[in-house]
Amino acid sequence: MAAAPTDGTHAGTHAAAPAAVDPERYLRIEGVRKEFDGFVAVDDVSLDIRKGEIFALLGGSGSGKSTLLRCLGGFERPTRGRIVLDGQVLDPLPPYERPVNMMFQSYALFPHMTVEQNIAFGLKQDGLSGDALAARVGEMLSLVQLAKLAGRKPHQLSGGQQQRVALARSLAKGPKLLLLDEPMGALDKKLRSRMQLELVNIIEQSGVTCVMVTHDQEEAMTMATRIAVMDQGWIQQVGKPDDIYEQPANRFVAGFIGSVNLIEGIIDEDQPEYVTVRTGDFPAPIYVGHGITGYEGQPVAFALRPEKVYIGKQEPDGENNKARGTVEDIAYFGSHSVYHVRLPSGAKVLANFANMKRWDSDGITWNDEVWVSWDDNDGVVLTG
Repeated sequence: MAAAPTDGTHAGTHAAAPAAVDPERYLRIEGVRKEFDGFVAVDDVSLDIRKGEIFALLGGSGSGKSTLLRCLGGFERPTRGRIVLDGQVLDPLPPYERPVNMMFQSYALFPHMTVEQNIAFGLKQDGLSGDALAARVGEMLSLVQLAKLAGRKPHQLSGGQQQRVALARSLAKGPKLLLLDEPMGALDKKLRSRMQLELVNIIEQSGVTCVMVTHDQEEAMTMATRIAVMDQGWIQQVGKPDDIYEQPANRFVAGFIGSVNLIEGIIDEDQPEYVTVRTGDFPAPIYVGHGITGYEGQPVAFALRPEKVYIGKQEPDGENNKARGTVEDIAYFGSHSVYHVRLPSGAKVLANFANMKRWDSDGITWNDEVWVSWDDNDGVVLTG
């Protein structure tokens, strides 16, 4: 008689294979809510994060982004909802049992250890030693291009180098999920811009799925595959950086991401091919060259990015999408200037002017009378 199996299956049957995890839903955040003494920090958040992507939680102070990140890391337990990573429910697990690593804003490097020892620390805690330990540390040093600095202490490194050490230590144990908490917060602006792309390259080479928290719009737009914009514990919009910027879901997202002209009005005509918006800020209706989901008489906002606005002294052709005003202020940013144009209604329109030539400002200066205008599909009608 055949011996009974000892793996929990019955004789003559096969153990059921684990269900394949959808790579589009590698990390699932399902209806997560987090309360602190009655205060709701995260309110019914649901997200699907793809395997291998860099996903950004973007929002201001108090938006709930850091609390949600701490729930992913196990430092906070959700009041309600659950978090599933690669088919495994994470909620009951403490941080040290999760296949997750977090890189903190302060980097938290051990000052008395060398670069090599910092990277090796977590691996030693897991029992790795000898050639296997040396090989893994060497692999991480190569990944972050710090092999020549392996013997240095953290105080002998630049801010960017310290950041790469912290990243290498976070990746050394091969986590399924990497969490970044304001990863560029400790760097100056010039170094921050360079390190954004460096970190993206390192993370993509490692193949790890990454969720990052930031309040910096530029950082999120540069680094993330997709972005979730948060406010007061809610997800306002999820999308690729260009979708978030060009097609904001509501007034909050339009105003939070970059600069925008937000013009309040009412839908005057609602046709399948076009929409007109009547507003007290402009003498003629705003014409939008496509239909929307709305109705005549509906209050809306028209969102128009400053770089989509033309500015000049000659009146543009056509009857719509233009207004005359006075240059009230000019902000010079090197690559471009931003003209603040005050309309007779009292409204202000921002218009970007690219500085294509040295000292070229097209002859427009303070107190000049100018026209601002835009094309039919340059703006977005917001109903929320």
